[in-house]
Amino acid sequence: MSNQTVSPGALLAGRYRIAELLAEIDGARVWRAVDEVLSRAVVVDVLPVGDPRTNLLFDAARRAAAAADPRFLRVLDCDMHEGVTYCVREWAGGRPLERMLSAGPLTGQQAGWLAREVSEALENLHRTGHSHGSISPSTVVVTDAGAIKVVGLATEAALRSAGPGSPEEDVRALGELLYASLTGRWPGPTPAWGLQPAPVEHGRLLSPRQVRAGVPRSLDDITDRLLGDPPRHHSVPITSAAGLSAALSGVIGSSHEPPAQMDETVAVARQNGSVDDATQIAPAIQAPPALDPTPAIPEYQQSAYAENNGRVAAQPAYATAAETRPVPRQPASGQNGHGRRKPPPDEPKPRGSWGGRILILLAVLALLSVVAMAQFLVKGAINKDQGNDTKTSAPPATSAPPAATGGPAKIVTGKDFDPEGDKEERPEDVVNTFDGKASTGWRTMSYKNRPDLGGLKDGVGIIYDLGAVTDVSKVTVSLVGEGTSLSLMVPKSDPSASAPEISGWKAAATLEDQGEQAVLTPTAPVKTRYVLVWLTKLPKAGSGYRGEISEVTVQK
Repeated sequence: MSNQTVSPGALLAGRYRIAELLAEIDGARVWRAVDEVLSRAVVVDVLPVGDPRTNLLFDAARRAAAAADPRFLRVLDCDMHEGVTYCVREWAGGRPLERMLSAGPLTGQQAGWLAREVSEALENLHRTGHSHGSISPSTVVVTDAGAIKVVGLATEAALRSAGPGSPEEDVRALGELLYASLTGRWPGPTPAWGLQPAPVEHGRLLSPRQVRAGVPRSLDDITDRLLGDPPRHHSVPITSAAGLSAALSGVIGSSHEPPAQMDETVAVARQNGSVDDATQIAPAIQAPPALDPTPAIPEYQQSAYAENNGRVAAQPAYATAAETRPVPRQPASGQNGHGRRKPPPDEPKPRGSWGGRILILLAVLALLSVVAMAQFLVKGAINKDQGNDTKTSAPPATSAPPAATGGPAKIVTGKDFDPEGDKEERPEDVVNTFDGKASTGWRTMSYKNRPDLGGLKDGVGIIYDLGAVTDVSKVTVSLVGEGTSLSLMVPKSDPSASAPEISGWKAAATLEDQGEQAVLTPTAPVKTRYVLVWLTKLPKAGSGYRGEISEVTVQK
């Protein structure tokens, strides 16, 4: 039997029924097969007779068999039959990350959790003195249940004649995988795995936050500590799988449960035709996707890991993922967390400002005098009429209608707002926040370790549509739990249109550490059709942090 005679339907070594070709690597073929003894699907790597990689594959199989971490797919058999060298390993029903990224990047929580799972598996492997040797988007599989399996431990490198590799090379490769998961770009000078190369400025790789909006600052910092040469802001490099596991666990928690929507992400990718079911090693690389003109956001300076969520001076922003030319932007100093500009205390006042203020004050005083005189005359006339004939008295005429007393504004509809995450935060429950029932409500997802949404995003919230531009004097929010911080946001530019990103909103009122009710009152009524209730800090709920809104009312 030769490599050419191993074909669909053939029975290899009297046991493995060959089903279909998955990939070909430098003359070696990777097949899906059925173990007819145990009635289970397997993957079979086959080398032709006399292939010089035979000894490498045998040695790799022995090293792979010693790995105990369940996230590595096990090597089940390795032998020769009629001159053909074959290696049998477990089958994983799922999709390679390579195929998933062809549909777009993952959310921050998904990317961080995936990298943490692989880093923990590598940490256990490296303790034995061995390494994987070929970590890439094609060797990390997301199963149907959203779990992680790592394919080709040692054997993938042997098939590629790459040698056993080293722990340091594994960690570097995992940094590239994390970067690609966050940005949908490959951190190298040439396209790879069907992805466009990440942009470079002055010979230095741009950070994920400079490439794609919405990447969490904490994960941006970890990626830079993996790939930066040297890392920015004098941060400590991450060079071991143990160090990476600890850093990622500090951001996303230590739970091995898949994050929300991980399995939905797989399902959506399958529906879009970007993944298939036969899939431990991806088919031929597809054409790279077109560049996504996603507006970049500024990269905030980070220090050591323990301080990687503190904002200080900003670096230049970039217009698109493909460009490396800096574009004008407002300076970070004098801005708050929602982009509002606060004038510095020593900002010079314009000339003549006092003169203008005095003229305005005199005009106001004169107007008040006229109003007081008119009220005196009207009151005298009313008293006179009442004294002459109370039956024919009438209300006095006025030059303007009485002032409006306000009232509740009708909320036409609402929509969840999660611009820095997976774009959804329990959308089906939003209607419960304006149904007039305190017993129903909307909850955020549960976030681990930190009340500021786990450090993964700046906030989440709900956008309410009032149907038309309305004077909004206050918004009352009924909450569940203690310690919610929130803001009332309105569109920055057009009051009749909402904005898809948080950068398009400005804060009209902000409250910290609220209890069961928060009353958000702007300094003056704001004209707007849309209001955004934006949660930035969540109360404790079980083992994590979760926000909950039971009812929202908008006052004219």
